[in-house]
Amino acid sequence: MAVQHTDIQTRIQQAISNSQFKSAITMCKEGIEQSTGTSAVAFWYLKAVAQRLSGQIENALESLHTLLELQPDHGRAYQEQGYCFLAKKQSGDAVSAFYQATKFNPALISAWQQLLKEYQHQNNDQALQLATKHVAYLQNLPRPILGAYDLMYEGQLYKAEQVCRRFLQQNKHHVEAMLLLAELGLRMKVYHDAEFLLESCTALYPHEERGQIAYQSLLLKLGKYPEAIALARTRLEHQPESVAALTALAEGLSGTGELPEAIAIYQQLLRAQPDKPGLWLALGHVQKSAGELKNAIEAYLKAAHYQPELGDAYWSLANTKTYRFTPELLAQMQRIEADKHTSLHDRIHLCFALGKAHEDNRQYDLSFDYYQRGNTLKKRTQDFDIRRTEKALRTQQQVCNAALFKHQAGHLAPDPIFIVGLPRAGSTLLEQILSSHSQIDGTMELHDILSLASRLSGQGEGYPQNLHKLSDKQCQVLGETYLAQTRAYRQSAPYFIDKMPNNFVHIGLIKRILPNAKIIDARREPFACCFSGYKQLFGDGQEFSYDLNDIGRYYLAYEQLMDHWHSVLPGEILTVQHEAVLDDLEGQVQRLLDFIGVEHEEQCLRFYETRRVIKTPSSEQVRQPIYQSGRHQYKAFAEYLTPLFDLFKTSSAKP
Repeated sequence: MAVQHTDIQTRIQQAISNSQFKSAITMCKEGIEQSTGTSAVAFWYLKAVAQRLSGQIENALESLHTLLELQPDHGRAYQEQGYCFLAKKQSGDAVSAFYQATKFNPALISAWQQLLKEYQHQNNDQALQLATKHVAYLQNLPRPILGAYDLMYEGQLYKAEQVCRRFLQQNKHHVEAMLLLAELGLRMKVYHDAEFLLESCTALYPHEERGQIAYQSLLLKLGKYPEAIALARTRLEHQPESVAALTALAEGLSGTGELPEAIAIYQQLLRAQPDKPGLWLALGHVQKSAGELKNAIEAYLKAAHYQPELGDAYWSLANTKTYRFTPELLAQMQRIEADKHTSLHDRIHLCFALGKAHEDNRQYDLSFDYYQRGNTLKKRTQDFDIRRTEKALRTQQQVCNAALFKHQAGHLAPDPIFIVGLPRAGSTLLEQILSSHSQIDGTMELHDILSLASRLSGQGEGYPQNLHKLSDKQCQVLGETYLAQTRAYRQSAPYFIDKMPNNFVHIGLIKRILPNAKIIDARREPFACCFSGYKQLFGDGQEFSYDLNDIGRYYLAYEQLMDHWHSVLPGEILTVQHEAVLDDLEGQVQRLLDFIGVEHEEQCLRFYETRRVIKTPSSEQVRQPIYQSGRHQYKAFAEYLTPLFDLFKTSSAKP
């Protein structure tokens, strides 16, 4: 079907080139009828182009409206919208559309050139200077690289990668091509390849600041905080006043738990430039991790003060789970979210914040409307298909059979305790309980197992199939690598916790390279877990959580995979039900400590007194004694959760 669609699109483009607009529109309608969901986007776009060029401006705008409902981050659609508004002599709307086009697709020279005209007309020297510089940069790019950037921003990642790789074969070590291919690797989640490219780029071009910044950002994204700190300090040796390097250093220090120094850096930067909302936001995140909630809230409010449309500031306030919006601030948020000029990124954050605010006010209809709108917008910006995930989890079951674990390989250290499960299932509470023990260090959601899995995916027959081919020596080296990489996050206790929930997928890898590692599955009742995930805007990943059907299917696939791990690794995994912890804290704490093999310590029952860095949305909740109020929050929204009830086939459980 994809090949057929491509052929039709080629014919439509030829018809438009030959001014055969009526024929092009007819073919677009046929293509739309044969398509579902976002696969119709290309046809809606070409239809709008043909309609505009044939003078059907209103029809073109209607087509673009439909397109942007399907894919709200489609840069070329906004550019086409701008041309339609120009035809209607609505210059203000045209400028707004061209600006949105360049936000979503910075490679659109035509949109930038239209903005240049407007900035010249406005005598806006600062905007004119920035736009002129960007246009010059785009015009100096090799045509294949400019084309590949355009493809990437429009979501055609594989095509962009092919163009970029062909160019690199003919122009080895071309800096622009290396940077672009690395960014494509990031977007395609091929992190190991992206890291290799950026590491090579910084070695070949040590004075190319964009390469340094991109490499720094990737290290931070991958949770390689010690490496990110080292790179930031190196950059600061050459540019001691660099705001970008200082900010990167502070983020790295935050990652390794060195919060006082991170806070001091942000405060130093804000004393010099107090009107930087991004810095206030970052400071608030660090203060929240440190348990300084009052200061964090003040920082988030400062961010909103300096940039009222900054959706992330309001979501950060809501995400404390304790802040309550004033009626005035709530009204302001609603006005900004409804403003057509508000960016998609800000609108998504505002929708989730408004959902939480109305939920707190027990206005459940309004609350769900905003949650649903935020989730719908977020989902449309992602290339996620639950079927791919289900297939990947089934592959783990097929490949990681009992034979894989018939004898111990890898590093025999008993140090790691992995807490796995789904987000919002109570893993932070379990970590807080265990890290209150004198023999156990709490860390954070470490990326190291995911990184090792990514590295293995590019070797031999691919991951997880190649787990069977790993020699005992290779397993030991991988185990040693993991322990070495995580050393920076530990204190001095003999055990430490890795609380990356998604590691449930990689239990086969974990037990292959660290056979004595302890694995705890944090489990929560499905409706409560799924709805809690649905109303949470995650910083990165968890793409399954933005649709009720997707999150329900993901939960079922997770259960099936965990059942498999229990069958091939009997007695190696402890499942802890969140509701059981709420009902019998003392009994469940003893189960946990017995499983790990440490003595009972009373402090584990007073976990809320333990002061430590906590970076998850539950940070403030686990700094309080056990409470039951969040247990059945989903019941207030039961009438909207039909997809979940249908999936779990337990309609009798419906309140």
